[in-house]
Amino acid sequence: MKRIAGLLGSLALAASIGFSGSALAQGSGKTELLWLGQASVRIKTPGGKIIVIDPWLSAGPKTPAAYKDISALGKVDLLLVTHAHVDHIGDAPAIAKMYNTVLYGPADMVTPLITLGVLPANLTHRFNKSGHVTPLPGIKVTAVKAEHSSLYVFNNPATGKPESHPAGEAMGYIIQMESGFKIWHMGDTGLFPDMQFISEHYKPDVVLMPIGGNFTMDHDDAAFAART
Repeated sequence: MKRIAGLLGSLALAASIGFSGSALAQGSGKTELLWLGQASVRIKTPGGKIIVIDPWLSAGPKTPAAYKDISALGKVDLLLVTHAHVDHIGDAPAIAKMYNTVLYGPADMVTPLITLGVLPANLTHRFNKSGHVTPLPGIKVTAVKAEHSSLYVFNNPATGKPESHPAGEAMGYIIQMESGFKIWHMGDTGLFPDMQFISEHYKPDVVLMPIGGNFTMDHDDAAFAART
């Protein structure tokens, strides 16, 4: 894999990193990446669009204080969720409603959000692994494999009790900017052989990978993944 910008989970991405080197296909502008704790990332594209991924912010223990209030995001042009575990879906439904922004995610995660009344259908988009979307001019998102589970816990207002709902399969994303620069956000995942295929086929410039050792790769596995 080409370039490891940060390790999500037990290691943190530095507050803000900008990328603008020869990897940019059109040679102009830069991509800015801000780590917001856990797997939460805010990306500013060369065209000035704001992409937010896995926004566990208000309850996230590592969220910078300024971003505990989701209104601090300012604007959200694209909202991506890799899977339904609370430390990834987090504030995504609230952000979708606040900014009138479509939530993009695994098909069988998005469907329960609609049927349970968490989000209206017009604020969601369903897609699956190897599928891609072009949600904004010049920006392409491809869903790729992640070796992980997905479960949505719904706090039923009628009963006052939490309910567990199957939520499809977890995914990662290859996010291509207007400039051609690509970021691979792995979401949560264990080590799997197709990491090499994904790297060789999509050729990401930056890879964001989880390190935890209980639910995701440990440090040794992540180091092995980075060498493939």
